[in-house]
Amino acid sequence: MADNKKMVDAITSMEEDFAKWYTDIVKKAELIEYTSVKGCMVIRPYGYAIWENMQKILDGMFKATGHENVCMPMFIPESLLNKEKDHVEGFAPEVAWVTHGGNEELEEKLCVRPTSETLFCEHYANIIQSYRDLPKLYNQWVSVVRWEKTTRPFLRSREFLWQEGHTIHATAEEAIEETERMLNVYADFCEKDLAMPVIRGKKTESDKFAGAVSTYAIEALMHDGKALQAGTSHYFGDGFARAFDIQYLNKENKKVYPHQTSWGVTTRLIGAVIMTHGDNNGLVLPPAVAPIQVVVLPIAQHKEGVLDKARELRDRLAKSFRVKLDDSDNSPGWKFSEYEMKGVPVRLEIGPRDMENNSCVLVTRHNREKTVVSLDNLETAIAEKLQAVRDGLYEAALANRERRTYVCKTLDEITENLEKHGDGFVKAMWCGDEACEDKVKEITGVGSRCIPFDQEQISDTCVCCGKPAKMMVYWGKAY
Repeated sequence: MADNKKMVDAITSMEEDFAKWYTDIVKKAELIEYTSVKGCMVIRPYGYAIWENMQKILDGMFKATGHENVCMPMFIPESLLNKEKDHVEGFAPEVAWVTHGGNEELEEKLCVRPTSETLFCEHYANIIQSYRDLPKLYNQWVSVVRWEKTTRPFLRSREFLWQEGHTIHATAEEAIEETERMLNVYADFCEKDLAMPVIRGKKTESDKFAGAVSTYAIEALMHDGKALQAGTSHYFGDGFARAFDIQYLNKENKKVYPHQTSWGVTTRLIGAVIMTHGDNNGLVLPPAVAPIQVVVLPIAQHKEGVLDKARELRDRLAKSFRVKLDDSDNSPGWKFSEYEMKGVPVRLEIGPRDMENNSCVLVTRHNREKTVVSLDNLETAIAEKLQAVRDGLYEAALANRERRTYVCKTLDEITENLEKHGDGFVKAMWCGDEACEDKVKEITGVGSRCIPFDQEQISDTCVCCGKPAKMMVYWGKAY
């Protein structure tokens, strides 16, 4: 127990300092290590395994919807980046530049990819001539660089991993359908596999992606009441096609411009999982992305037959689950604490008495519930426990969001709710005027997060100016 106490004390409680709690977890759970380049991190094996599991699930979902993986260059010539004015202006402050190759100054400096719209457009211009060439449904898994001033592991770093989907279509209707479809893919992944409820909606004009006609997003609420943008999907219209002179011959043999989309999620989702499900003992991982779904811990392993039985169970369970056996000489208390820290969904304990009874003990991480189960039905019992972990995490996260969602009709109500209950989502009506959007943030501290697809008529007037309201908006403080 001394070992257990020592490890738990190493984490700052989220109630005391949420930011420090988060940093403690990413370090103590061995997800990342800092580097000599500020804002860049080493994603350690355990952290990378979480990303690999996310990647595997999402990649399957993308391919099931007809997308193919490609890989674009890391470098973008300045002249290429400058072809779409709004796009380059949106990214200019965050761009990292390469000016030399070896000892020689480059004739044209190269941007280190912050996103790849321009590269895809250059490619499309070379390969698309006819309506028969459309659509192109592409995705790539790469790293990108954005020179952020303020960084935090996973949430905001200067280099991060992501996928970026890029598609091009014959009509606006097809492209818009794609934009909405991929947002729903993200939402389904977050809710089913990450056990993280999200709000689906559209960004306001002032908050949309640089160069987009419209941006859609999924927004999640963290333990501390701050919002996190978990994924975005953008409809570009034919703006990029015109800037890059991408045209094709339609069925009437006329040259027309195609319509494009892009969409992406990043390793920020690991941060989202930490801040949605974690507790003061460490990570709590949804089973779908947990590197270890079941850890087998032999109790009194020095006694005859215990280690052999534990190994037998590991080999048996490995056919159905991601399993680890810890047969080290660390104490049981240390092991309990270690795998709680790492967020392993199910712990299996097997000792001499369990062996006599042909049973074992299963402990679920999210609620520490202990259950004695027969070894005869072990696979079924573990599958049920893993589902219970996922469902329990989702229900707790949804309850947190509902508890921290405030319906407000005036700016005073927003301020009063935030002061009384703490940060959270605010649902309030808006007239659509950007000046009101800015004023809400200036006075209350919460900005617009999205215009939800599921609209509610809270009142007839704008929360800010009192003029007729056009839509209900989710507002909040964000990471």
